[in-house]
Amino acid sequence: MRRTSRPDQESANHEGLWQKSATPNLYRYRPSGRYFARAKVGGKLIRQSLKTSTYSVAVLRLNDLLKENRGRLEISEAAKSGPMTFQQAAELLLARVDADPTLKPATRVYRRRCLDALRRTWPDLPDTDVRRITPHQCQDWAADFAKRYSETMYNNTVGTLRMVFDVAVKNGVRFGNPAAEVRKVKVPLKNLRLPSLEQFAALVRTIAERGGRFSRDCANLVEFLAYGGFRKGEAEFIRWSDCDFSKSHIHVAGNPEFGTKNGEVRWVPMNAAMITLLQRLRAERAEEPPTTAVMKIQECQKAMDRACLELGIDRITHHDLRHFFATTCIEAGIDIPTVSRWLGHKDGGALAMRVYGHLRDQHSQAMAQRVIFRRMPAEATTAPARSTLVGASL
Repeated sequence: MRRTSRPDQESANHEGLWQKSATPNLYRYRPSGRYFARAKVGGKLIRQSLKTSTYSVAVLRLNDLLKENRGRLEISEAAKSGPMTFQQAAELLLARVDADPTLKPATRVYRRRCLDALRRTWPDLPDTDVRRITPHQCQDWAADFAKRYSETMYNNTVGTLRMVFDVAVKNGVRFGNPAAEVRKVKVPLKNLRLPSLEQFAALVRTIAERGGRFSRDCANLVEFLAYGGFRKGEAEFIRWSDCDFSKSHIHVAGNPEFGTKNGEVRWVPMNAAMITLLQRLRAERAEEPPTTAVMKIQECQKAMDRACLELGIDRITHHDLRHFFATTCIEAGIDIPTVSRWLGHKDGGALAMRVYGHLRDQHSQAMAQRVIFRRMPAEATTAPARSTLVGASL
């Protein structure tokens, strides 16, 4: 027979799990020690983890949470009592974005960047009543915006525009979304024109020997990005303490505030070229504490531009060095899912397959020469029942 608890027992169990703090609306969950907010704003109960076990931090986050929700309530109430401008709807959207615990800080920053792009390219939009904005106006703006910005920026800004109008729809201010019919565009894959191994070596040498104050540092950054496949923003925050020479791997955590692009840390193994580079730099800077950044500079685009022009090779960017790393690994025989993990992708290699599925022409031609279509001599095979056509696995 199934046993049931009495209501008073259930209440006692519940109270045993939660501990009230000295601050109103702040509770501590005993099993984990973490603090939670529990408050009513505008008659709606808010229950949300503050993601900390430190009381002082929890108090600060509680105040921020209540401030955000009360501000959002004020905007919503103002919208109900009269017309809603696009700016008011945008502020409501940002309040929801800021309150969403599943979003990374970088995502919130990017959403604001899209709204800024909207304001710059549609100056009258912020003060316009959302009820008066037509699909035709949205289409006209989109046609002009697409000519001035990249496909990725265009698509994300269109998505943000739709989200703002969705806020107005959900608040009962207007019936339909005027941007619903604005089509997004296909983002073309970049035509990678990467240097050969010989050209890369010449590039590093040319940068290092230019004789400028930061020439050697620029060359070091070029090698560091190329040998590790790091994003520029990740390399900036790699410290000596992140370089484990005993295990031959580098810990990549990204910006302490925003983390890496996908929000997860990863470990990138040190290949022979990376070990040589880091051992040289550590020997030159042996007095630096573990908390010191490995790279002394954060960017070197001008140095790369000058060197590429001098050598007569295609211009490359910091991100192209990441492509160079991935392509070199794949050409060395590393499988794409493994390379994808080193790059920090979370899709199991789907993106890497689209971007790097085609290798450099030189490598492709070399691999093609390994494919043989002929009958093997009888004495050369130990399995006569198998196919007599032999092909190299690419």
